[in-house]
Amino acid sequence: MKNVKALIITGFGINCEEEMAAAYKLAGAETKIVHLNDIFSEKISIHDYDIMNFPGGFSFGDDLGSGKVLSNKMKFKKMKSGKLFFEDIKDFLDEEKFVFGVCNGFQFLVKMGLLPNLNSDFEQEITLTGNNSAKYEDRWVHCKVNENSKTPFLKRIDKLFVPVRHGEGKLIIKNEQIRNKIVEKNLNCLTYCDEFGKETSEYPLNPNGADLNCAALTDETGRVFGLMPHPEAFLSLYNHPNWSQLKRQNPDIYEDGEGLQIFRNIVEFIHRKNVKSTKKK
Repeated sequence: MKNVKALIITGFGINCEEEMAAAYKLAGAETKIVHLNDIFSEKISIHDYDIMNFPGGFSFGDDLGSGKVLSNKMKFKKMKSGKLFFEDIKDFLDEEKFVFGVCNGFQFLVKMGLLPNLNSDFEQEITLTGNNSAKYEDRWVHCKVNENSKTPFLKRIDKLFVPVRHGEGKLIIKNEQIRNKIVEKNLNCLTYCDEFGKETSEYPLNPNGADLNCAALTDETGRVFGLMPHPEAFLSLYNHPNWSQLKRQNPDIYEDGEGLQIFRNIVEFIHRKNVKSTKKK
């Protein structure tokens, strides 16, 4: 699947780019980590890639709210040619390509208006703000996949056990109309749950108090996907906090981490799409 090319954005406080690159490499994609300034200067074109990724981190120290400064920079910054970078992102999506954001990256997507974008006007409709606990949450959580979600990122996954690492992961929806549309269109694709898969708002199972117990959203196309937990932090059984006991109990246990399946799903989907497109030519 070397024809699948994943672009991973870094710079300005993003710090999970290496883990995300490792995930894509394990899933079989070609990866390139690029500083955002190299895109603004047009040394690199996002259009040479199939999927653009915004990893987690602490962009600009989150001093004005998580992801707000960098999302504004990406939305209003002009590239060397004079074109707005945000217009380039919209052109990228018009090519039916994919955008993925994790944690701080999810915050970018929300605050740029890429998620959920129900009105197709790229205006912010929701936000991600301070956890109900009023503290930074660094813990492992269970999440349940919405079986009616059409995003390819989550195919063949029922439940995930992955870590969260955030201070501002509480999703708040602007109004009841937007909330109803998110539910109706199954855009709330991943919810916090207990170990048995029962959705919950109970802390700490829901680590932030998010509306709809939301851990992840997609847009209506399923091609823009953002989530607060870190799938790139669970690529191997040996990332699991209790891996040694699991290994003793079952020496033949599957050794891939649960988060890796998200990356395999999207790489396989893009690969099939590219092969189909090539055959049509």
